Amino acid sequence: MIEVFGKTPEGDDVMRCQIRNGGAVASIITWGATLQDFRLDGLDRSLVLGGNDMAAYLGPMRYFGAIVGPVANRIAGGQMEVKGQHFDLDKNEAGRTTLHGGLAGFSDRNWSFDMTGPAECRLMLSHPDGLGGFPGNISVGVTYRLDKSGALDIEIIGMTDAPTYFSPAFHGYWNLSGKQDLSDHRLTVFAPTYLPVDDDQIPLGRPSPVDEGPFDYRMARPVGAVLDHNFCLPFVRGQMQDACKVEAAGLSLEVSTNQRGVQIYNGLHIQTGASRGHGGRAYGPCAGLAIEPQFWPDTPHQPGYPSSLISPGQVSKHRSRFEFATND
Repeated sequence: MIEVFGKTPEGDDVMRCQIRNGGAVASIITWGATLQDFRLDGLDRSLVLGGNDMAAYLGPMRYFGAIVGPVANRIAGGQMEVKGQHFDLDKNEAGRTTLHGGLAGFSDRNWSFDMTGPAECRLMLSHPDGLGGFPGNISVGVTYRLDKSGALDIEIIGMTDAPTYFSPAFHGYWNLSGKQDLSDHRLTVFAPTYLPVDDDQIPLGRPSPVDEGPFDYRMARPVGAVLDHNFCLPFVRGQMQDACKVEAAGLSLEVSTNQRGVQIYNGLHIQTGASRGHGGRAYGPCAGLAIEPQFWPDTPHQPGYPSSLISPGQVSKHRSRFEFATND
């Protein structure tokens, strides 16, 4: 089913598609290729935070459920070099860093449906050379797919006609219980190391062991009061790896990915004010947990990190799986 959801600032139609399978229903809008709603049979609530009109997505819910990029997370100083050439990027975070692709990143564009079916849909976007300061004409597609178990599979594919950095991510906020915050949620992260950051959330360098410190989530524990960090996952090229597990209200969400890291953010700074979300709720601090499989942040300035640089002729594939279960 496809319907009009709203209008872009330029007056173009934003469309919404609904897919279903295995007792799950997902609604995706073309603005930001956003997962706007996700429900399981028997529950009276969406498991992702979202809005019911375009005003919310043009305001405080800008990244909620969107595909962010071309480079998710932050690039220090709003600048980078590619093959010896300097590029100035949008400094859209406190005038100091580039966040989620800048002012006109993937999340702030109206994609188009390339394919829709009962259980899957694919959206496409052309990101022109120089937009936000990023080099290369980037072609990107994202497929949302529900399998017969109700698991959600998200695959992002990108190509370019010039060398560029490409590290998109799905930026959904999850809340399994429907409560106002995450106080009843428990988190497990299958990572032995994480990236410490400075005051601008830029990595300080090499990964640090999580060993029994505040970011040791190898055993399930409550979501912390301070959490907006990249966890470094075990990596085998071409294989999906377990990233994390969230539990609350008799439900569990297990996330796996083919990416090298997962950024987990407790939503401390969420404040939607007059913009209401699902069920007429205004979302406040820690209303949802962002789980963002991706490359490690700031790779243009971190030569010791795995690089997210792609070249013409290369196809970059980012896949993540979100699987739900009822806990006895």
